[in-house]
Amino acid sequence: MENIQSPKRALIAMSGGVDSSVAAMLMCREGYECIGVTMKLYDNEDIGLSKGHTCCSLDDVEDARGVAYQLGMRFYVMNFKEDFSEKVIDRFVDAYETGRTPNPCIDCNRYMKFAKLYHRAQEVGCDTIVTGHYARIEYDESRGRWLLKKSRNTAKDQSYVLYFMTQEQLAHTRFPLGEFETKEEVRSLAAEYHFTNAGKHDSQDICFVPDGNYAGFIERRTGKKYENGPFVDNEGNVLGEHKGIIRYTIGQRKGLGLALPAPLYVCRKDMKNNTVILSPEKDLYTKELMADDFNWIALEAPKEPIRVTAKTRYHAREAAATAVSLDDKTVKIVFDEPQRAITSGQAVVLYDGDVVVGGGTIL
Repeated sequence: MENIQSPKRALIAMSGGVDSSVAAMLMCREGYECIGVTMKLYDNEDIGLSKGHTCCSLDDVEDARGVAYQLGMRFYVMNFKEDFSEKVIDRFVDAYETGRTPNPCIDCNRYMKFAKLYHRAQEVGCDTIVTGHYARIEYDESRGRWLLKKSRNTAKDQSYVLYFMTQEQLAHTRFPLGEFETKEEVRSLAAEYHFTNAGKHDSQDICFVPDGNYAGFIERRTGKKYENGPFVDNEGNVLGEHKGIIRYTIGQRKGLGLALPAPLYVCRKDMKNNTVILSPEKDLYTKELMADDFNWIALEAPKEPIRVTAKTRYHAREAAATAVSLDDKTVKIVFDEPQRAITSGQAVVLYDGDVVVGGGTIL
């Protein structure tokens, strides 16, 4: 017998891309009453652009609106510019100014989609928030916990940028694309529904720095000029002059502008003295890191060391390690083999097979 109760209501975060469009379609197909939302995160003038293809462009809003109309969904554009400026852009700038290398996509997911938008969903009577992320959520009866798991499409897996999710957020979130094994399946569904964005390219850059020039963006944002300073080796010998310390990140070799007898890499940054320390590649490898602001998902903070695999960058390979919880929010991770260019400000995410154990920010 057909269920005649009113359907559950879901808020769909719609970027205008094919992934969130297909996620919306799948939820409609499940019988949910769906409301589409595009978050207005900034004006192009805010980031020093007159116009451009970014995730907040008018074209993207119209693509999202068009799909929502096709699916018979209500659609809204919600203004989150002030929060995005504070929680994502300002944090991005602060990280670079204090010598760290941030991942602003994690902050955007954490503070915009799964905080601000999640609360907005509750205000409009939605019990579920839906995004086009490639990841999976399952409830584990034996643990009595919600689990965040890798996407079946391992090439597109985005569980790394979702490690911060709480049990409450996981309980009220759906990732419909997590079960697809290829992007082609998703595009095929979009074409089947005649979505105009079925062939649209995936966005690659940080949305508010579409030209990839982080230092230029930070200088425009702050109005500061980051002074030149010395490149030095491990012994303190001056090797040349850098063009502003925010332009360099740990592990970098290209773009130093130096003629050196042997390859040297950015190994450390002394922000106080405006100095970039260059070293041979072997000095980039280390076996330990400390992480704070740690969020445990698959279990409570363990009282004993646990075996995991760990990723220290979005595109890094997982490496075998032991994790030791020092307190509720601080974790020490010791790798079996030394890892290259572990960088403060990036996330470290722990896995047990395809289950996200937890994650935090590298100190």
